[in-house]
Amino acid sequence: MSSTAVPSTMPARPHHVPAAGLAVVAAGLVAGLPAALGDVGALAAVLVLQLALVLSWVLATGMQGFAASLAVGTAAAVAADLALVLPERPLLGGLLAVLGVGFLAAVLQQMLRSPRHDLVDSLAGSAVLLTAVAALAALLLLGRPGAGPLVLTGLVAGTALLVGSLTDQVLPRPQLAPGVPRGLTGAVLAVLAGAAVGWAARDVADLGMLRALLVGAVLAGVVALVAVAGSFLAVATTAEGVGDALSPWAPTVVQVVLPFAACAPVALGLLTLL
Repeated sequence: MSSTAVPSTMPARPHHVPAAGLAVVAAGLVAGLPAALGDVGALAAVLVLQLALVLSWVLATGMQGFAASLAVGTAAAVAADLALVLPERPLLGGLLAVLGVGFLAAVLQQMLRSPRHDLVDSLAGSAVLLTAVAALAALLLLGRPGAGPLVLTGLVAGTALLVGSLTDQVLPRPQLAPGVPRGLTGAVLAVLAGAAVGWAARDVADLGMLRALLVGAVLAGVVALVAVAGSFLAVATTAEGVGDALSPWAPTVVQVVLPFAACAPVALGLLTLL
């Protein structure tokens, strides 16, 4: 994983169009499986996103210790899900133990490998990955006692990503970050689209009109901001040749799943308080 910013020469089509398509798939998983299969569907959807993020993150960032990094990330994802599925009254705080053990395992894994090239970058990548898979597990709490809040979150996040990506495909202006094909117009339209979906699907989560608009706008805003970070990573890894050398799809998967991870605990907090 590298923090070096590289000016983008990436054409817009491979950057935005695949991300828009994957956003539809991710939204379908998060909103569709829980509605159809209940708790089992929610667990399946979350686990698919977690495992996709683990593999794509390790590939896209070029983390050292490939197999061991996959093992630590996968174990953390499974442990986070079990911590919220097995207890009769699960709490988000149960993920703290998973994160603590996971960070320790990641440090040991990186320290024990030889030679220790890019140690600091790989440790930073491990920390972000563990936090993201734990955040995705928070979606499981949204599915209790009913699937409504989880369905609403999936629809809002997917719509925000879709609208933002398609807008930035044609009008990535004014540019939000140097070298990244993301614009303020796309972010604003993503927030508006998220608010509209929140309002339209308010009955699914049993929300009033104003609360639904607020939840939709806030979640879409989080998604839009993290999408910029995901695009920055995709641009940087493509410029360095890491993502393309290992898997051209890995940065795209990160672009889509990382915003879902970021909005999961935010959605849980908002829908718990409101």
